Amino acid sequence: MLLQRLKESISGKKFLLVMDDVWTQDDTKWKPLKNTLKSGGTGSKVLVTTRNEKVAIMMMGESIKNDRMIHRLGVLNDEDCWSLLGWIALCGKSKDQCEEFENTGKEITKKCNGLPLAAKTLGSLLCFKNTLEEWESVLNSEIWKLEEVEDDLFRHLFLSYNELSPTLKRCFSYCAVFPKDTRIYVDELITKWMAMSYLGSNADDDWKVRGRGYFDYLSMRSLFQDFDKDGDKIKSFMMHDIVHDFAQFLRKDVGSRMKKTTCEECSPLLVSQVEKYRSSLFRCKEVLDPHVCDCLTSVRLLDLRRCGLQAIPKEIEKLIHLRWLDLGNNKFVGDDLKSICKLYNLQFLWVGWCGLQEIPLEIGNLSQLIHLDLSGNRGVRELPESLCNLSKLESLNVNTCFSLCGLPQGIHKLKKLKHLYNQNTISLKQYPQGISQLTSLVTLNKVLPCDGNKVGWLKNFNRLSGKVELSIETSSCGDSVEDAREAELGKKMHIQELRIYFSESTTTMDGRGKQVKDTSSSSSSTSVWNEVLDALHPHPNLQHLTIRHYNGSRLPGWIVSPLNQLTSIELDNCEFLVSLPPLGKLPLLETLSIQDLYELEYVGREFLGIATTTTCSSMATIAGGFPKLKKLTFWKCINWTKWEDITVEEDNVAISIMPCLTELIIHDCRRLTELPQRLLQKVSPSLKWLDITGSTQLIQVYGDEDGQPWKSISDHNPHLRLYH
Repeated sequence: MLLQRLKESISGKKFLLVMDDVWTQDDTKWKPLKNTLKSGGTGSKVLVTTRNEKVAIMMMGESIKNDRMIHRLGVLNDEDCWSLLGWIALCGKSKDQCEEFENTGKEITKKCNGLPLAAKTLGSLLCFKNTLEEWESVLNSEIWKLEEVEDDLFRHLFLSYNELSPTLKRCFSYCAVFPKDTRIYVDELITKWMAMSYLGSNADDDWKVRGRGYFDYLSMRSLFQDFDKDGDKIKSFMMHDIVHDFAQFLRKDVGSRMKKTTCEECSPLLVSQVEKYRSSLFRCKEVLDPHVCDCLTSVRLLDLRRCGLQAIPKEIEKLIHLRWLDLGNNKFVGDDLKSICKLYNLQFLWVGWCGLQEIPLEIGNLSQLIHLDLSGNRGVRELPESLCNLSKLESLNVNTCFSLCGLPQGIHKLKKLKHLYNQNTISLKQYPQGISQLTSLVTLNKVLPCDGNKVGWLKNFNRLSGKVELSIETSSCGDSVEDAREAELGKKMHIQELRIYFSESTTTMDGRGKQVKDTSSSSSSTSVWNEVLDALHPHPNLQHLTIRHYNGSRLPGWIVSPLNQLTSIELDNCEFLVSLPPLGKLPLLETLSIQDLYELEYVGREFLGIATTTTCSSMATIAGGFPKLKKLTFWKCINWTKWEDITVEEDNVAISIMPCLTELIIHDCRRLTELPQRLLQKVSPSLKWLDITGSTQLIQVYGDEDGQPWKSISDHNPHLRLYH
């Protein structure tokens, strides 16, 4: 399928294909791709990089004409090698230190033999050494006298490796369990380190922090590379082939003291992996019906994700030492996990997206469980009370359990619970009373009513972080306002994304405490909606804000504070908003989406948030103008008729308005008759995309790209594209 699609996409076309770091010598893997590439146009080229000349010869095959078709990279000269090593090793050091270390550093450079990876590795090692004696100890190390090493670079890696603590050595060498060229996810790796007892116990609750610290330290030693980051945090990485070979070399003798097996049913590779790493990583391409026999009983980690299993292998209960088990994305027809519930040492369990209908009572027997993933099991309606016996549980994932109606009443007993992932739990309408006692929660994706409070019970949940969704049912009485104040969102400084979803209560309480139908008019309750949103004032650290189904007549003042760190705002179905506040004051706002504001008729200049001051000779900007905005969207504002332009005076002075805007989208705003011409001329150097799809009157005015209205905008920006 993939090769066919490749053939169709390059057929008759001239191309350059770069294949980096090829290491397999198996020509049967290369020939199908090579035959496919022949469908390309004349002059097409394939550039291959490899550390093995035999690979290059194999890939060239009969097409090799002469030795010049293979380019052999030389090594760095001493000067260039020192330039690379010194740039890393002397980073952060004083001028005097740089001069003091230079001669010794150049002598160390000669040990690199011109190899860039060696220079990088030694540079990272020397970066942590701050005396000349320490640098000289590297130069005079006995490592350089080693003769029996599989790769010359291993000597350089040994120097870094020997500096590690015993625990860090185990953490690093364990990474050899992953196949070459695997992208390794840091959070998952840390759970595996924990299951291997490299991080100690979870008694002090900081094993994740400890694991992240170990990873960061190994990264600074240049043992990992090709990082994928989320902000400043590394999400995943890869290992250089030589570093991977080195990690495997370190594990060569591990398991030699274990009893050797003569099992004829299991592959030697599988048995070797269990002996060296006490891990088994199957995955779907390697096994469809894994056989669990006695030779595997020492395994601690077992990965059977996406193996096409229709039932949990009954023999799995033999794996009494198992601590980490991933069965995710298999379809267990009628299976209820009871065989797994006999694995009393299990710490990490993934059974997400397995088609489970029921969680057995026996789940409470897994007393060592730290992480339980039940996500995507759409038929599960309830969780057994026995789950609350898991006193060490820190993370529970029920995302996308559509049928889940409630959480166990004894949830307050899960004192160590820090992460409750519950996105897309559409049948879950309220929480048991005990959840208000779990004030150590860091992750709680969706906030629901608890013990009569809508959100007020969050008062002491100041550790909450990441994304939080509030579902608020607002009535015309003042209780909603007081409840919102009690939540004290302003103290929750770690929340990065806040989604506030409103709904209107159809009942209220009468004087005798009974629920009766709420007959108050929407106009009389508008002030309550306004006050509720005023009270939900988040911490300025918040980055993403969504407000949906809000029936207030205005937005709160806190939303436009220039102290806010907001980078995106979405206003959706706020049907009684008649105007927009000066959102242009927000200094970091990059994305603004305004949808289904049915009462919005007029967007005034105040929306830009620009404040100017007039002097005798000029007008100068004070603040505002959406300095970072990249994308602005108006969607289905069906009564919007006027967007006020900037004044002639503002047009004539050098003020900056939306200098970063690249996309302006105005969809289905059918009554808007024209765009603010002077404003768009100010914006035009950065604007690349103007989409007026469904905005019929704008299409009539600007749809003709040869017409004067469109030219009045596009003449200032020849790169601007119109979509309608």
